[in-house]
Amino acid sequence: MGGHWLGFLLRLVDLRLLLDLFFATALGLVVLGRVTEARTLWLLRGYLLLVGFAWFVHRYADLPLTSKLVDALVLACSLALAILWQGELRRLMELLGTGRLGLLFGNRNRDQLASGSVALLSEAAGRLSQARRGALIVVDLGSDLRPEDFLNPGIPLDAQLSVDLLLNLFAADTPLHDGAVLVKANRILAAGVILPLSRQGINRYGTRHLAALGLTERFDRCLAIVVSEETGTLSLACQGRLERPITSSRLHDLLSDALAKPSGRSVAKDTSDSRG
Repeated sequence: MGGHWLGFLLRLVDLRLLLDLFFATALGLVVLGRVTEARTLWLLRGYLLLVGFAWFVHRYADLPLTSKLVDALVLACSLALAILWQGELRRLMELLGTGRLGLLFGNRNRDQLASGSVALLSEAAGRLSQARRGALIVVDLGSDLRPEDFLNPGIPLDAQLSVDLLLNLFAADTPLHDGAVLVKANRILAAGVILPLSRQGINRYGTRHLAALGLTERFDRCLAIVVSEETGTLSLACQGRLERPITSSRLHDLLSDALAKPSGRSVAKDTSDSRG
């Protein structure tokens, strides 16, 4: 009878170990699958390998001093990553808190812009740049943006995307020109939207550029087109990176490339000054 219970306990322990390995591996794959930038992927792989080594030492090796050192190293790396990825961690907590687990596991909306809409956005941005008319256009490619994601959700429009409408929304004598315009699925959903600001480059960029960076840091399937009011410089923000200055034809190419990629496109960050 005792041998029977012993065998049952051993099988139970093995089952728990298999489940532990399965869930840990699945979680690691989910996290790795959401990372698109090469350097971030290297850091994450190194951290996961370190955590795996710490688990192996604790479970299979009777090495107290090594265990303490590995634990201290894992803790230090965890704190460093928490500082480096504070935006991503905040976004993770938002997804968990709001129950939007579909975005977390990659089940994202596929409402895409048509090639004609890319041309409309590029033309409108080019004309706004030539006129030195400040503008901020947010393009949602599947981030499931909601009113609570903004400081102020603005005025709902749900209008067909057009160059003339964009030019009118950003006219200096209109009440909505200081906010952002939200575009999704070939329609203008809202205008006068107030976005959260980024803390990076706070002494280098103007309010519009900081707003574009702040939103794209949190939502990797969002793009933000920025036109500086002072210089007319045209920029594109994606995944917390800013490419500037660019032309309207370059903007067209970047938008087309972003649509062709399943997880958006990281554009190179320019270090020159701007006030928007």
